[in-house]
Amino acid sequence: MHKQKIKIEGEFIKLQDLLKFSGLCETGGHAKVVIQNGEVKVNGEVCTMRGKKLRTGDNVEFDENIVELITV
Repeated sequence: MHKQKIKIEGEFIKLQDLLKFSGLCETGGHAKVVIQNGEVKVNGEVCTMRGKKLRTGDNVEFDENIVELITV
């Protein structure tokens, strides 16, 4: 399992945007598919809402990777 920390500016980032920004998905289309297929977990629970707002302290799991959000 690979873990990385991503710094965000502002109050939140949308799940689909985080998957692209972190490099876990190459395109927004790929992010949309993996989210809708139930392959992504947010804070340990499957999330199928690609527009889900993620904030500092949230953890996203996909394809044996964990992304933790931290503030700048």
